[in-house]
Amino acid sequence: MRDFDEPDEAGLSVSAPMTWATGAPAVVHALRYALGQTSPKRTALTLLTINQAKGFDCPGCAWPEPAPGKRHRNEYCENGAKHIADEATSRRVTADFFRQHSVDELSRRSDHWLNQQGRLTEPMVLREGATHYEPIGWDEALDLLADELRALDHPDEALFYTSGRLANEPAFLLQLFARAFGTNNLPDCSNMCHESSGSALGETLGIGKGSVGLDDLHACDLVFVVGQNPGTNHPRMLSALEETKRRGGHVVAVNPLPEAGLLRFKHPQKARGIIGRGTDIADQFLQIRPGGDLALFQALNLLLLEAEDKEPGTVLDRDFIEAHTTGYDAFAERIRETSWDAVLEATGLTRGEIEQVHERVLASRSVIVCWAMGLTQHKHGVPTIREVVNFLLLRGNIGRPGAGVCPVRGHSNVQGDRTMGIWERMPQPFLDRLGQEFGFTAPTKHGLDSVDSIRAMLDGRAKLFVGVAGNFVRASPDSDATERALRNCRLTAHISTKLNRSHTVCGRTALILPTLGRSDRDVQAGGEQFMTVEDSMSEVHATRGRLAPASPHLLSEVSIISRLARKTLTAGTETGADTAADIPWADFEADYDLVRDRIARVVDGFEDFNERVRRPGGFRLPNPVNERVFRTPTGKAVFTANDFTMLQAPEGHLVLQTLRSHDQWNTIPYAMDDRYRGIKGGRRVVLVNRADLTDLGLDDGGLVDLVSIWTDGSERRADGFRVHAYPTPRGSAAAYYPETNVLVPLDSVADISNTPTSKSVIVRLEPGREHAHHGVG
Repeated sequence: MRDFDEPDEAGLSVSAPMTWATGAPAVVHALRYALGQTSPKRTALTLLTINQAKGFDCPGCAWPEPAPGKRHRNEYCENGAKHIADEATSRRVTADFFRQHSVDELSRRSDHWLNQQGRLTEPMVLREGATHYEPIGWDEALDLLADELRALDHPDEALFYTSGRLANEPAFLLQLFARAFGTNNLPDCSNMCHESSGSALGETLGIGKGSVGLDDLHACDLVFVVGQNPGTNHPRMLSALEETKRRGGHVVAVNPLPEAGLLRFKHPQKARGIIGRGTDIADQFLQIRPGGDLALFQALNLLLLEAEDKEPGTVLDRDFIEAHTTGYDAFAERIRETSWDAVLEATGLTRGEIEQVHERVLASRSVIVCWAMGLTQHKHGVPTIREVVNFLLLRGNIGRPGAGVCPVRGHSNVQGDRTMGIWERMPQPFLDRLGQEFGFTAPTKHGLDSVDSIRAMLDGRAKLFVGVAGNFVRASPDSDATERALRNCRLTAHISTKLNRSHTVCGRTALILPTLGRSDRDVQAGGEQFMTVEDSMSEVHATRGRLAPASPHLLSEVSIISRLARKTLTAGTETGADTAADIPWADFEADYDLVRDRIARVVDGFEDFNERVRRPGGFRLPNPVNERVFRTPTGKAVFTANDFTMLQAPEGHLVLQTLRSHDQWNTIPYAMDDRYRGIKGGRRVVLVNRADLTDLGLDDGGLVDLVSIWTDGSERRADGFRVHAYPTPRGSAAAYYPETNVLVPLDSVADISNTPTSKSVIVRLEPGREHAHHGVG
């Protein structure tokens, strides 16, 4: 079913990608989108409040704000402005809407169309055997959900999923409720994007977070931006990189596609960004093959070892290595086995390009490596990040100013959710403190992550799914398997602000529980409330909504979780000890300060939480790595020896990476264009090197079906794509998610982290025909 208000994909056009990002067009596009969603007054209120010390945090990416006093009055990017306009929209989804549209009809609408209908306004239920959602009161809805939870044979049959939109206070309460109920089944969006970062950093440095702040980035001599597209996914990072360049630092960009923001940046708040040429960001661009980053850093490490051999004591930081690290000898032995032929094949680079980067490293006193899902979503994602750590350890670029690791999170509070305990494998000391604080014994058996949750729903081990924020169906791999899994549940419930595809993929009974947005005022019995978030650089600060709620029937996430817990954890039931039933949920709902008091006693680094978070700009959590304290078993940072097997596509096949368009936030496209990549009028496009098109006998602009292959001989198909010549590395292709998530097998995951390998899918392109697309743009 093609949406009546969306462009025909046959009119899709692809031109050369842009060579610069932002500038005046970004301002125009942001305002045009915002004014298309709501009034000028409401637009002005949101844009002047977002990311300000007394305002609300952008619900988009997790890039940090400058300190109060150093922030621009318009401290947001184009996509942040669109994201908040999308939440602040004046459009509403009411009970009448659900009477007019069956679930089956909604399931055939696109992600774009569903999102554009507006804010959800009241609780809805899809009863067993029904075709339409119908209104339901809050008490009845939460009673229904609580009854189903208590009717489970075991708490582990329930799943509690979150996305990074959830703020710290409701995240803490959700994990408290789940554990008081008796399960660690707390899958989250980190499982599907940055789990490889946490696995690698936890093993090598003792903490699964980045170690740098904005000041470090500004002062750094050399910044690597690897597997990351800041111009679209976290555009305010370009301002920070511009400051790095202004202070004399350099940037090396490593990415399969030439992304406009890493080539040249026109700062929209400065004259040089409006009428001038802007700032060249990347001093060197390495167009690497997907998945070749491990081989690149092994080659750089080999060059550093050889340079030290030639001039002992002048290249490596021997004092740091001897005092603060372990595993160096095994690492060095493995690196000296590196084959240049294998490196050049895996990376698609020349030796000269790599040696030029090496010279930049030698000339730099401080180095930071930033990365995103271009590193994490590969089978060897964890070894790749471990090799990045090796690279930094060699010259002591860990634990000192202007240097360190910088995993860039793509969703507002995804890092804060993990800090609050949203993880299926929280360390035992956290569980012990939680149980001691609330008087119950927290379960110790590890829970299910996102991929294992899908498996559990498929085979009937999990029977009830609660999604708090996010769009699980479209964020997950293997779309057909994910949808079968959810439909196999007795009940699915989604706490959401807007309509999305997950609301159309239902268990036997389904609930939609509408909640306040980040920009909405939150007034409880104890007065007006605020919440807190943690950004990518461990800064914790307050967020206060300023808009009137989209409906008088909305509850905050804190309220929904607290009321559900009160109804579920009744004394004397088989799930939840009597002491857990005594947790003061009603008090938490009335006054979020009381939640923060408990967080302060349970979570490391949150002492005097209520006092410190009220200071302008909040506070930064301590990171022991910056004191060169490594909480590993040896008490030292760990060098690792990493093996690499290059992903080989059979003849006639390509390695596909899925990616986000510019006018898109996570699973939701705001428009059908991707102007930085020169794509207009559609999303079902696959980008392929022109030489590969010739070798495959395909016409530029022709219609193809994408077919992925898996080791068990199974195939998955995404049909009706236009193939276009584009400057991708030979042997690779790129296409948008979530349209291509169907191609990612559920079992195709990163070693150790279990993250879906969405950046390395082996596909073939078959001549296609016109299709009626199912639920896509």
